[in-house]
Amino acid sequence: MLIHLICAARPNFMKIAPLYHALKKEDWAEPYIVHTGQHYDLNMSDAFFKDLSLPEPNLHLGVGSGTHAEQTGKVMISYEKALMDRRPDLVVVVGDVNSTMAATLAASKLGVKVAHLEAGLRAFDRTMPEEINRVVTDSLADILWTPSPDAVENLIREGVSPDKIHNVGNIMIDSLEMLRGKIEQQDVYRDFGLQPQGYCLVTLHRPSNVDNPESLTRLCKILVQMTEKIPLVFPVHPRTRKNLEQNNLLDILRNGNGLSLPDPLSYIRFMNMVFNCRFVVTDSGGIQEETTYLGIPCLTVRPNTERPITITNGTNQLCKLEELTDKVDAILSGSSPQAKKIEFWDGRTADRIVAFLRRHQAFPVARRLSSQLPC
Repeated sequence: MLIHLICAARPNFMKIAPLYHALKKEDWAEPYIVHTGQHYDLNMSDAFFKDLSLPEPNLHLGVGSGTHAEQTGKVMISYEKALMDRRPDLVVVVGDVNSTMAATLAASKLGVKVAHLEAGLRAFDRTMPEEINRVVTDSLADILWTPSPDAVENLIREGVSPDKIHNVGNIMIDSLEMLRGKIEQQDVYRDFGLQPQGYCLVTLHRPSNVDNPESLTRLCKILVQMTEKIPLVFPVHPRTRKNLEQNNLLDILRNGNGLSLPDPLSYIRFMNMVFNCRFVVTDSGGIQEETTYLGIPCLTVRPNTERPITITNGTNQLCKLEELTDKVDAILSGSSPQAKKIEFWDGRTADRIVAFLRRHQAFPVARRLSSQLPC
């Protein structure tokens, strides 16, 4: 059974790794890694493959950067050729990046079955490109593997047939547990002259926070003010660094005593920083889940989240810019939510997916089209 695993960005790599390793053990499965090249920076891509013990991708599409439409179009054109060259039995897409939607569109049009891992997440905000990618992918995918009960509810509410929905749990936790030993062996915080629980870890890259010069300036000033209370480590995403440089804001951050601005860290080094931090300030998705699982306070600088279970059952709090200082003070004074156990966030999601595929090996692999000529 030839199974394409589509990846494009850091969270994707972490989601396909446990599934790749689990499938590799099965004599009936042939996992085949397709890297679209949406993230092409070494620290954002190749280093994660090394950390996660993934082999070189079987296929690298090399789409690079561009607008949303450009990236989506490039992936569709390149991946369609790969599908027609050697047709897989199943395409597994993960997360919500442009490549996820593009690969789904290309496969669906050729009648190849698609499974979406991390299906059903909704922020109910169509201004987010990721939300559009999620909705389109879920509407086309044949199999929807959800990470949590709220994702199941979202799909049911949208009229999706329950037969397509399978709650398998959070694959991100699989990666964390798979590498926990290596993560805990690191002392990355020492590189910054810090001690465990003695710093805040910051990750910010979403357009709503870093593309608007006025908002980005306010954010930088707030981060500098925070350094008066606790040191900050802010691994700077390439998108964020570009905007900081264009708006002459790096000097503002460098004026903050106790504010470190390293390049993006590899997965193991980054997670060691997460394990040992006092709290996290972020606008990313996956770290909301990781901090919830680890019981670490997290402030998400966004008006909404597609992972509300990290708020209702976890340690995450949504936070406006003007609220950030007060929420930081509350955490430092010892006031933060306590995490509850979430079903199937246990490091065994990949095993559940493999068991599902083993049971369904006989399913009709592709929706054979009478003709593959364009309409």
